[in-house]
Order: sequence, then structure tokens, then C-alpha cells
Amino acid sequence: MKGKYTRLKLKMLLMVVLGTIIAGAVGIFLLEVVIDGVLQDPFARFFLWASQTLFGQTQEEALNLYQIYIRNNKSEILTVCIMVLMLVAFYLALGRFTHWLEDIRAATRRLVEEQDDPVVLPRELSPIQDDLNAIRVQLATRERSSKEAEQRKGDLVAFLAHDLKTPLTSVVGYLTLLHDDPGLDPERRAKFTGIALDKALRLEELLGEFFDITKMDLDSGAGEKVPIQLSMLLEQLADEFYPLFADKNLTCAPNIQPHLVVRGDPDKLARVFDNVLRNAVSYSIPGGTVDVLAKAVGSRAEITIQDEGLEIPEGELANIFEKFYRLDAARSTRTGGAGLGLAIAKEIVELHGGTIRCENNGKLTSFIISLPLYRGGKV
Repeated sequence: MKGKYTRLKLKMLLMVVLGTIIAGAVGIFLLEVVIDGVLQDPFARFFLWASQTLFGQTQEEALNLYQIYIRNNKSEILTVCIMVLMLVAFYLALGRFTHWLEDIRAATRRLVEEQDDPVVLPRELSPIQDDLNAIRVQLATRERSSKEAEQRKGDLVAFLAHDLKTPLTSVVGYLTLLHDDPGLDPERRAKFTGIALDKALRLEELLGEFFDITKMDLDSGAGEKVPIQLSMLLEQLADEFYPLFADKNLTCAPNIQPHLVVRGDPDKLARVFDNVLRNAVSYSIPGGTVDVLAKAVGSRAEITIQDEGLEIPEGELANIFEKFYRLDAARSTRTGGAGLGLAIAKEIVELHGGTIRCENNGKLTSFIISLPLYRGGKV
């Protein structure tokens, strides 16, 4: 980094040195060649004439003044001339420098105007040119990502609005049947009540996702960090997911190394593993296995949640952690969430100094989460 502007500094130094040399040479030339050479007699005669004619001095007085003010002060006159010439040279050098600043200002304006052409600056400003072009690429990438995210968000709002209508219609329909036919037999009443309850729970889940859409960017802090028994947390979550596993005939096979401790916000880290486990349940094939593995790898805890399910194309692996992204284009009611679960998980993991990635070999999908282990000191 220190050598990035070497060319610019050398160019400015060269301009100052050349300006100084030229100013000194011109000053000496003016004094030795012009004033003491070619113009010595004319200048002396002019000085004597002006003193006698304009100021009424005698010839002797004029010669005395010439001796005092000109001949006795030639070195001072030379110094003043050189200083004036150096100021002129410095001013010209500043003109070049301000020209560079104007080039930078124009290039910055081009960034604001979002022009597609790359920034081109003089060779001396090549480091600034590279930085501005890097910024231009980053701005274009962010703008494109923002537009894509906004488009996905708009699509998901429309999708969820459609998905909300289906369970709401069912809830209203079955409750209307229960209300209009008080003579229903207990078996059918229990059946209709159970269906209405299932649809109401689905409606609650979708409303929760709507809430996440508005809340995600407002609540991005890592919260208060405390030591967390990660092994116990994972075992507890695996037990809590038993009804979901049983509903889809899934088998959960935990293999968790004991006494893994990390430092972080318990609620937020629990949400990470909850989101990833829900994703595994949603996309697992019925009768498959969900593995929860955790072990220490060096100074980090590595947690792997693995399922047998939908194959993820290689090109899609980089997208599944984006906001509002859903892999299933059909948006089935069973798996069609808002596409926020994995994006929220990634954000929380990174706030805790960790990483999360997805791997797929055509049969198994693995989410690998890495978090710093807590050793009793600072994380």
C-alpha cells in the first residue's frame, strides 16, 4: 500500500526539482548575461537618465545611487528573482496537481452518474483509477443484487398473499360448517376441527414469515454474548423436532461431541439450528434420515446437518442463503416459505464470527456451520 503512489510522488518531486533548477538557471542568466552582459550599459544609462531627468539628480548623485542600489545588491536582486521564478514554477506545478484533482473529480462524477465505461486516469493516478473502477464494479453489483432482492421480495409477497388465502379459506369453510350444523356427529366435528386447526397453524406460520420480512433488517445485532453449551442445545433441538420427524417418517441420528461450548446469543443461535433443521425436514424424502453431527475441529466447533432429499443444482448452491430465495419453484404449500430461514441463519452465524455453507453430492445435502469455540477467554 505504501508504494502505490510512488510514480505520483516521483513525478511531483521531479516537477519541483526541475522548476527549482530552471528558476535558478533563468535567474543567473538574467543577472549574468542580460543585466551584467547585453543590457548592462543600456540599463546603467537608463538608470542614470531616469535619476537625472525624472528625479533631478546630478550625474555624480545618479552614479552613487546606481552603486548603492544596483551594484552593491546584485546577490539580493538575484535571490529575489530566483524566488519569484520559483513561485512561478511552483504555481505551474500546482496547476498540474489541480488538473489531476479535476480528473479525479470528473471520474467520481462518472461513478455517481452510473456510466458503464471504465474510469481512465493518467498513469500517475493509476492506483486511484484501479480503486475507482473497483468501486464502480461493487456499486453495479450491489445495485443489481438490490434490484434482484427487491424483485424476489415482491414475488414472495405475492406468493405468500396467495398462500395465505388457501388456509384462510379452509379455516373459514370448516368453521362455517361447524357453526351451521350443530348436529354433526362427534367424529366429523373432531375431524373438521382438526383440519381447521392445522390450517390455522399454517396461517400463523405464514404470518410469522411476513413479520420476518419487515423485521429482518431491523434486528441484526448479535445480542448479548454468553457461554453456551452447544452440545446440549443441539440435543435439545433434536428432541424438540421429534414430532416433525415422526410426521414425515424421518429418522434423526444425532452424533454430537460432548462439552462443546461457544459464546453467543442463545436465542439467535437456537434460531439458526431451528431454521436449518426445518429446511432439512421440508426437503427430505419421506422415510429418510436427518443427521445432526457436531465436533471440535481445531479452535472451532463444526456442526453438520445432513438430509436425504431434493438435489440442489451446483449453480443454485450460491443462492440458497440469499433473502427471499426458494429452491422449489412450484411453491408447494408444504415447503413454500418466504425464503428467509437460511438467509437469517447466515446473518446470525456471521455475526458470531462463524461461517455456513451448503454441499450437495446428488443424494445428500449438508449444511456445515462453523463457530469459534469458547475456551474461557475472549472469542
